[in-house]
Amino acid sequence: MVQAVLFDLDGTLLNTLPDICKSVNEALKKFSYPPVTPEQTKAYVGDGARKLIERAVPAGAADTEACYEYFRTLFASSDNALTFPYEGEIALLKRLKAANVKLGIVTNKPQDAALRAVKSRLPEVEFDFIGGDTGDFPCKPDPSLARYAALTMRVFPEDCAFVGDGETDVKTARAAGMFSVACLWGYRTREQLEQAGATRFARDFSQLGELLFST
Repeated sequence: MVQAVLFDLDGTLLNTLPDICKSVNEALKKFSYPPVTPEQTKAYVGDGARKLIERAVPAGAADTEACYEYFRTLFASSDNALTFPYEGEIALLKRLKAANVKLGIVTNKPQDAALRAVKSRLPEVEFDFIGGDTGDFPCKPDPSLARYAALTMRVFPEDCAFVGDGETDVKTARAAGMFSVACLWGYRTREQLEQAGATRFARDFSQLGELLFST
């Protein structure tokens, strides 16, 4: 059985899409850019806040950096009112903790926004590591933060599972030498994940538990 599980955050532990879309559109409105739809937002997320805004603003926009900075301020102070965990998630996380499995989060979400979201929406779960985008490590799919998480939790990378809903998560797990599980309840399709190299899938948290406890 694995000794630690690292999770992506957006689309994996929390459905944050409505709040992300809301903050993006508030930032776009401030700079007189057209809004994006939830489906567009879903396609744009996964590679960090800066890439999200670069994809959301019109091509050739002059205020991309200012829009990004404004979005970060908005997002960091979000009340996460539209964000929620997935069915069966809390029960599995508590079961893993009871089995002495360490739990971590490795996300491309800005660190301050990640901490706020976890505190407000997963207060009953004790995570051993929460790592977001601070500028100290490259964003996923670079494996540096995932490996640092394993080091911090005193677990070898090969004894860690990495669970995520995006192409970047599949690539991060492979590069870090971790047991990869691609979840199908998030923001990418099975076909997209397969194209990124995923070979192991979980349709829900019940199936994820079966995979983790049989490893």
